[in-house]
Amino acid sequence: MDPRAQFCHHSDCPARGQMGQGNIRVHSRKERRYLCTLCGKTFAETKGTPFYRLETSQSWVTLVITLLCHGCPVQVIVAAFGFDERSVTSWWLRSGKHCEEVHQHRVQQGKVDLKHVRADEIWVKVVARRMWMAMALAVPWRLGLGGVISEHRDKLLITRLVERVRSCAQRLDLLVCVNGLQSYVKAFLTVFRSPVYTGRRGRPKQVLTKGFLMSQVIKQYAKRLS
Repeated sequence: MDPRAQFCHHSDCPARGQMGQGNIRVHSRKERRYLCTLCGKTFAETKGTPFYRLETSQSWVTLVITLLCHGCPVQVIVAAFGFDERSVTSWWLRSGKHCEEVHQHRVQQGKVDLKHVRADEIWVKVVARRMWMAMALAVPWRLGLGGVISEHRDKLLITRLVERVRSCAQRLDLLVCVNGLQSYVKAFLTVFRSPVYTGRRGRPKQVLTKGFLMSQVIKQYAKRLS
């Protein structure tokens, strides 16, 4: 147990969410709990993680989540390890929610120097229908910037994706590579514009940042020559 890697989770604590303040002590190694010397309250080591208040060991839950992330069906995990299907589904949802919160806190805060972004979309099969998923990647870091899902491959889907990319960007002078879908061009040209204030009355002019580059790959198919 390392108090230096922990912070107080209680909402009324003046050091809530702040690491390295020296206010965290080990309260019980057996129960794996910490004590905050500022507010006097204790919390479990797993507080703020998907393992909080789970009776199953972290190693088993981690193994199950890893298998789910690699496409293993829930029914196979239930048959192989004997876990209740509701428990497996609950772990899955917990992990997904936690990952989303971490992504919003660490990535979607406008602090990533993206440099080069690639965006694309695929269709995925669900029960009795199919959905479109649009995703974006910061190429130099191989960092996923997020994805959005919709029943339609339209401007609304692409605009939501571009808005997510914008929320991650520290700088707007970057290279964007997309496919031939025209919605990408319209969405990026709209979302990545910034207002230029001149002191005059009226709505400020919206312009693209100098250095913003966009490349669009348009595929063409031809019959094989014999």
